[in-house]
Amino acid sequence: MHISDHNCTYLSAIIQFYNFCTYFWASLRAIEAFCLRRRTRWDRDPREAGAGVGDVLHGDCGEMSGMQSCLRWISRFACLLLLHVSFAQQTSYRITPLRPVPELRAEALKARPPHESGSFRKPDLVELTTLDPTIKLDIRYATTNNFLHTPVYTQARAFLQRPAAEALVRANRELKPYGYGLIIHDGYRPWYVTKIFWDATPNDKKIFVANPAKGSVHNRGCAVDLSLYDLKTGEEVTMPSGYDEMTRRAYADYPGGTAAERARRALLRRAMEKQGFTVNPTEWWHFDYKDWKQYPILNVKFEDLGK
Repeated sequence: MHISDHNCTYLSAIIQFYNFCTYFWASLRAIEAFCLRRRTRWDRDPREAGAGVGDVLHGDCGEMSGMQSCLRWISRFACLLLLHVSFAQQTSYRITPLRPVPELRAEALKARPPHESGSFRKPDLVELTTLDPTIKLDIRYATTNNFLHTPVYTQARAFLQRPAAEALVRANRELKPYGYGLIIHDGYRPWYVTKIFWDATPNDKKIFVANPAKGSVHNRGCAVDLSLYDLKTGEEVTMPSGYDEMTRRAYADYPGGTAAERARRALLRRAMEKQGFTVNPTEWWHFDYKDWKQYPILNVKFEDLGK
C-alpha cells in the first residue's frame, strides 16, 4: 500500500500529538500523586477533605523554601482541577436481556411480592426534589440510557422514606463546601421492576441485581443510587466505574481508576455514612439507609403515589 508524503506528514503529526498528550497526562498524574500525598487530611473527615477552594488556596507553608512552597501551591491547585474537570460517562453499561423486556414487564405486573410477617412502619415516601431542589435527577430507568436499554419507569422521579430522604438532604448540604452536589439515579423502586431486572439479567451478572423472592432495599424506599455533580458546571463527575456497570470496577473498594476518582468516591461515601447510610460492597453508587428493615416491600407505581 502506498502512503503519500501528505499522509505521512499527517500521520506523523497525529503520533506527535498523541505523545504530547501522553506526556502531559503523565505529568499531571505525577503532580496529582504528590498533591494527594501531601494532603493526608483527606483520609480522615470529609469536612477536612480539602476539596474546597478555600482549603486548597490557604495554608501554612511552615519552613518550606520558596521553591517548595510554590510547588505545594501548584500541586494543590492541579489536584483541585483534576477533581473537578472530569465528567462522567453519558452512556450506561448494557446487557442483552434474556427475554424481551415488554414480555417480562407483563409477567412482573401480574406477579405478587413475597409475603412478609411482622410489624413495619407506615410508609411515608417523599419526593426528594421537594425537600431540596438542588438535588439533581438523572433517572436513567425512565429512559433508554440504562443497562436494559429500554425504559422501565413511566416517570423520572425519585422517592425515599422520609427519614432517609432527610438524611440525604443533610449529606447534600455537607458536600456543597467542596463544590459538589448529589445527583440521583434511583431511589424507591416498585417490586415489579426488581423482578424485571432479575428475570432479564444473565446468571453471571445476577450479583448486581436483587432477587425478587427476597425483595430489595430499593423496594422498601430506603436505598438510593447516586453520584456527585460539579456545582459550577452541573455535570456529573467520573468515578472508578460508570453507574450500573456490572464489573469489578463497580466494587466499593476497587483499587483502580485514577486517584482523583477514588478521592471523589471516598468523599461521597464518607458524607453518606455520616448520615446513616451504608454502601453496597459491589456498587459504589448504592447506599442503604440504616432503618430499612423497619419498612415493608412496596409495589406502588410512581404514578399512583400520593393517591
